Amino acid sequence: MTRTTTLSPSHGQEPGHYPDTTFDDGLSLPPALLQYWHAALRWRWLIAGIIGAALIIGVAVTLLAAPQFTARAQVEISRDQQNLTNVPGLEAAGAPRDLEFYDTQYALLKAESLAERIVRNLKLASNDGFFEAHGVIPPETAQASNGKPALKPDELRERERVAVRLLLDHVTIEPIRNSRLVDIRYTSRSPRWSERIANAWPQQFIGATMDRQFASSADARRFLDERLTDLRTRLEQSERDAVTYASSRDIVTLGTSRDASGRTMDPRTLVASDLEALNAALVEARTERIAAESRVRTQGAENSADALANNTIQELRKKRAEVGADYAKLMVQFEPGYPAARALKEQMDALDAAIARETGRISGSHRRTYQEALAREQELAAQVKTLKSRLDRQQHDSIQYNIYQRDADTNRQLYDALLQRYKEIGVAGSVGATNIAIVDRAKIPDEPSAPSLPQNLAIALLLGVVLAAGSVFTLEQIDEGIRNPANVESLLALPLLGATPLSENEPADEVQMPHSALAEAYFSVRTTLALATAHGLPRTLAITSTQPGEGKSISAFGLACAIGRTGKKVLLIDADMRSPSIHKLVGTDNAEGLSKLLAGNDHIDEMIRQTSIKGVSVLSSGPTPPSAAELFGTDRLEMLLTRMLGYFDHVIIDTPPILGLADAPLIGRTVEGSVLVIEAEQASVRSIRNALRRLRVGNNQVYGALVTKLDTARAGHDYGLNYAGYYSYGGSSGERA
Repeated sequence: MTRTTTLSPSHGQEPGHYPDTTFDDGLSLPPALLQYWHAALRWRWLIAGIIGAALIIGVAVTLLAAPQFTARAQVEISRDQQNLTNVPGLEAAGAPRDLEFYDTQYALLKAESLAERIVRNLKLASNDGFFEAHGVIPPETAQASNGKPALKPDELRERERVAVRLLLDHVTIEPIRNSRLVDIRYTSRSPRWSERIANAWPQQFIGATMDRQFASSADARRFLDERLTDLRTRLEQSERDAVTYASSRDIVTLGTSRDASGRTMDPRTLVASDLEALNAALVEARTERIAAESRVRTQGAENSADALANNTIQELRKKRAEVGADYAKLMVQFEPGYPAARALKEQMDALDAAIARETGRISGSHRRTYQEALAREQELAAQVKTLKSRLDRQQHDSIQYNIYQRDADTNRQLYDALLQRYKEIGVAGSVGATNIAIVDRAKIPDEPSAPSLPQNLAIALLLGVVLAAGSVFTLEQIDEGIRNPANVESLLALPLLGATPLSENEPADEVQMPHSALAEAYFSVRTTLALATAHGLPRTLAITSTQPGEGKSISAFGLACAIGRTGKKVLLIDADMRSPSIHKLVGTDNAEGLSKLLAGNDHIDEMIRQTSIKGVSVLSSGPTPPSAAELFGTDRLEMLLTRMLGYFDHVIIDTPPILGLADAPLIGRTVEGSVLVIEAEQASVRSIRNALRRLRVGNNQVYGALVTKLDTARAGHDYGLNYAGYYSYGGSSGERA
């Protein structure tokens, strides 16, 4: 049984405002895939037509397309460039390892400059065969007197532009994953042209790469040459400033030395060298003076070192000892006056005098040596003092001198470094080394690579599916009809009372068969209506629709039959005086009916017709009046309904459509409530909302909506019940009113 929500607007509700009756129970909306599937079923012929047309076009294009031949060449692009000279080039060692290196190489393989190089190298602009190999008519050229084409500069440039565009459009760069290999594929109508251009592409790419390297080296050498000229001038000036300052301050350097970085070590000046030499001489003179002074202190001593070392003194002392020994022997025998003894005595005195004179001479020599050493020491000390003063002045002057010297050193280091780099770039740039190698040369293809019928059919199928999906989506957005009964509550803020299936049988006969799908559907609606009020099934009920042909008359008849089968007495009134149909459904005449009763006739019993259907009586519309709205605008209908309820348990009124007519809102005020009949996929949501607005403006109670003519094969799952299987025992059923 269909689940419904009994929520209706109050009589005092603002016109045009609908309360939100949508609730999320997880079952109110079908899955998205089912919606897509049912949309595809609704437009299956359109989808089949679009896909079929796409496949036919794909086959036609394949058969009419000219064969294409593809030649393949393969190159290897290495990260590290060959270094034959062991001299670094312009690129840093780690630069080619960047992530963007290979992407850059692939982009360079598709560069327009490379295509222009190939055009110039192969002279493609002046070769008509190249353009014919691509199915292109070359630009018009003037004819020379000998009948050969004479290309003007403008014409040549135009042909080169077209040739470049053709090359870029027909070449394909395909890197091989996880390798350094790249496939270069070229496609044209001529296998020979494909092979020729596929082989020329890597060759010209290598040439372009080397040209860029040479150009970079030339630019670098030009830049370094300019910098070297400037640095040479600065170096000369800084060295000149250092020399000039040294000359003005009397700074004479004996030699310079440099450290590993090329900076000048502390220079050795002439003053410092002289001071060092004089200081060493002063130390030596002081040493000699001390030694001489020591010898002077010990002079006069007979046993001094100099005396003991003097040979003359030693000989005299030896001779004195011998003479003394002889004299001592004589003294034993003779007196001192003895002539021989006196002679020896005189000889001894002479020797003592000689020894004394020799010792005095040595002492005098020591004093002179001491005086000389002292004078020399004093002179050297004075000179050292003078040089120390000069060195002190030079050390103060060397502060500025060192500034000049450091400036010269810095300029010299820069100059040497740039000069070294200048020579290295010259050597590296003159060697034609590249990181690109041709692995496989292109060969003339034996068979065409395109067109491929399976591939074109797959593409046509894909395009057809996409186009069909887009068309269905567009049509689904344009179509505003109610396709899914479950959408009634969300789109119209109106409870869903039920839905009736569409079949091919006569609906009037179908509803009279208790076990048919249509009869079961209306009985389900009757059960739902019984829950719509506190007292059960409404006693007076109006059945209306937005526009004609939506099945409201059959719905009114079906509800009457469903209620009659429960043992209740039901009166079915045809209030659609402009297009009456109830009398046709039950097989009676329309000579007498509602129009006469509203006009003042009180013979109700004579105008009500009994039917063969259990519990169902019919009051036809009667003759068509001049103005049906005026008849419904009086209180006559309400009075008639009161009288009819004295004879019948329920009264069902089949009303005219709402839009464009005032009958349905006027009738709706006299009954307990109305049921809005909506044909599936017909009336737009906008028109249905306008119809509901008219009913509510007239204070009409609307119990809900009844969706009719629902295609069970397409919408059965959307609705929640599989009509095709559930009602199969009742045979085919349908609805045509």
